[in-house]
Amino acid sequence: MLTCAIIDDDEINRLTLEHYVSLTPNLKLVASLADGMAGLAFFREGNRVDVLFLDIEMPHLSGLDLLRVLPNPPEVIITTARQDFAVDAFALRVTDYLVKPFEFARFTQAVERVSSRVGSSAPAGAPAAAEVPTRSDLFVKVNSRMVRINFDEVLYVEALSDYVNIVTDKHKYIVYTTLKALETRLAPYTNFVRVHRSYLLNTQHIESIEDNTANLHGGHFVPIGKSYQEGFYKSLQRI
Repeated sequence: MLTCAIIDDDEINRLTLEHYVSLTPNLKLVASLADGMAGLAFFREGNRVDVLFLDIEMPHLSGLDLLRVLPNPPEVIITTARQDFAVDAFALRVTDYLVKPFEFARFTQAVERVSSRVGSSAPAGAPAAAEVPTRSDLFVKVNSRMVRINFDEVLYVEALSDYVNIVTDKHKYIVYTTLKALETRLAPYTNFVRVHRSYLLNTQHIESIEDNTANLHGGHFVPIGKSYQEGFYKSLQRI
């Protein structure tokens, strides 16, 4: 049984989520709150839950700002009408991102993801172990589209001022976020290493290294910055 809370300023949406929770045998609703400030007070009073269904756009304190101030948030399923906050949300390590209106089947899928992250012996609200991530993909906003990117397919990420260029074998995605935010999101995946102030590299795609340049699959090249070289070479398994 997973305990849960709902924070959403739209009453219809709250009632819909409450109904979905009531249809889910392994969920127990602890609180249903109308805004972020009420949610902040709930957690500061020492209340804990396993999963939080959280809206983003709310008066006084947004859902993302609430996550930023909580020292130890539970598993979070974002429930929002907006698609364009997905990158920021996943940078805060939310478990799933549901865009309203969503069906009960999609709600159930998100709950199953939480169940796989929260062990049966874990206390309510305990965060999933970072070293055992269960998601291997990320939704990013590219122009007006939300695109799913599989982490394993990413060759490298390049910083472009306020944007990043996410490069795979077949595509390049220009995304409005920072390299630091994406590095934080990918931290549990040990294949990703910062090798330059402007580059994040997926080491599983390295074919060779020459003159402090990593040669990747598909003829891609990534420079290894001087200040990163010692740590990078120490991390390699080499003879």
